[in-house]
Amino acid sequence: MTQARIERVGRVTARTGEGAVWDVADQALWWVDIPAGLVHRHDASGIEQSWEIGEAVGCLARREAGGLLLATRSGFHLFDPATGARTAIADPEADLPENRFNDGVTDPRGRFWAGTMKDQGEPAARGTFWRIDADRAVTRGPDGFWTTNGLAFAPDGRTIYFSDSNPAIRTIWRAPYDLDAGTIGPRTVFFDTHAVAGRPDGATMDVDGCYWMAGVGGWQLVRITPAGRVDRIVEMPVERPSRPMWGGPRLDTLYVTSIGAGLTPGTEARQPDAGGLFAVTGLGTGGLPQTRFAG
Repeated sequence: MTQARIERVGRVTARTGEGAVWDVADQALWWVDIPAGLVHRHDASGIEQSWEIGEAVGCLARREAGGLLLATRSGFHLFDPATGARTAIADPEADLPENRFNDGVTDPRGRFWAGTMKDQGEPAARGTFWRIDADRAVTRGPDGFWTTNGLAFAPDGRTIYFSDSNPAIRTIWRAPYDLDAGTIGPRTVFFDTHAVAGRPDGATMDVDGCYWMAGVGGWQLVRITPAGRVDRIVEMPVERPSRPMWGGPRLDTLYVTSIGAGLTPGTEARQPDAGGLFAVTGLGTGGLPQTRFAG
């Protein structure tokens, strides 16, 4: 097995770095700082750009029509980085002002799935996964989660993975996915992360059908085979890695966002780059192109 190499890339330090998506056409990584309400772009040549959104932004997708789809505290928005224009298109949880969107992923047909979570007031299991289609219709998916996370699709697009990061839950599920209808079937437990150091945060899939999980709080990335077994752990230089995403010209660089806030007291000196963006190479595998949102 090859030896992984880890380096920090760029200069951005995020409070809660998340939502990483590599766009093949752009040759750039798009990612967010959730509570800061920032969208960041890091391209293959190392150029960085940032945009202020004005509210918490959980995740995003590149659009076929140009610009971005954002999932924020106030719902789904279209965003044009060239002009800064933002257009609200749907707020499926307008009746839940303490909720915001968290993790998201686009399916192989260009639909976008994103999950919500309650992040104000007393914690509660009020998170729901929502699907937005190219015509901007919004459909409710599985619900009753504390912290929705870990969305990823198997290489054939016919299995969807998702998780709940809550310390009492720490579970990754998978379910059959109907690519024609865009619907999620009955879920089963894929992996209980009490077996590893970190809780399940963002995730991505590799070409071998293995699920790469950011082990938040555990200083690790964890690779889980389709059989639900850990076959590789990559030790990270930060306590709270948050979202891995394959990128680079050959899709063999694993970019990893991280969280700079809420570190365990006394560990700060060990992780001066907490909140930074990292590139992990030499893993001996690679990822799949991310589909753009069709709308």
